Amino acid sequence: MFLAAAPAWGRPQGQLCLTCHLTHYAERGRCSDCHHGNPGSERKNIAHDGLRAGKFVRFTLGDRAEKRERDNLIDQRACRRCHVSDGRGNRLAGSLDEAAVRKTAGELAVSIRHPVATMPNFCLNEGQITSLVNAVFDGSSGRKPVETAPVKVHFSDSGNKSEDIFSKRCGSCHRTLTERLGALGTGNSGPNLSGLFSQYYPKTFKNEEDWTARNLGDWLKNPREIQVWARMQPVVLTEREMAELVAIFSVFSGVGQNK
Repeated sequence: MFLAAAPAWGRPQGQLCLTCHLTHYAERGRCSDCHHGNPGSERKNIAHDGLRAGKFVRFTLGDRAEKRERDNLIDQRACRRCHVSDGRGNRLAGSLDEAAVRKTAGELAVSIRHPVATMPNFCLNEGQITSLVNAVFDGSSGRKPVETAPVKVHFSDSGNKSEDIFSKRCGSCHRTLTERLGALGTGNSGPNLSGLFSQYYPKTFKNEEDWTARNLGDWLKNPREIQVWARMQPVVLTEREMAELVAIFSVFSGVGQNK
């Protein structure tokens, strides 16, 4: 239930946002506990600095059904194959737990809506984007910042990137983020293969099995023997080329993975 804005003498100390905004969920504490911002100023540009709109703080209400929906969405889109979220995931790209502290809700939404070249475009609707932003904030809640080495950025001006086996044999259809070589591939017609061998990659091999070096080898020999609807043609690799490809897909800096 929404109540009228509290008079000046009745406002809790430091919650000057109630000068303009109506009170709601008063039992949950200070406005900034959910919405952030700066409740100690009546100047809009200061008070709204870092403010989170109501739709981006729905996770604070503790609705279990919505939480399951958020968790399912982040699992379905396999965000953790590249990012750490809620303390779990691969460190192939920036930590979402840390991004929740450094970025505004609007910036997170834009990064999902208009992904960078190495990130899959999931073509989510606005409701799903809002749910993912809530999931990122929810996963970071109560977590202390962890000092980690920055994610390495590999630029394409070295002249050697196209010589790796992935770029030569897979990159025209696929993309992937790797620990050793950074972003590889230029294609979008095939799935993004980032984190392929980790527990966070979707179980899309036969019978919902994980992707392993052995399973990948079987797939490359004859994709249609694994999935009759596969459009991909067989890829013949030497033992040395296969070993190089397996090394490219290997992930060593995952967090919260089963050993």
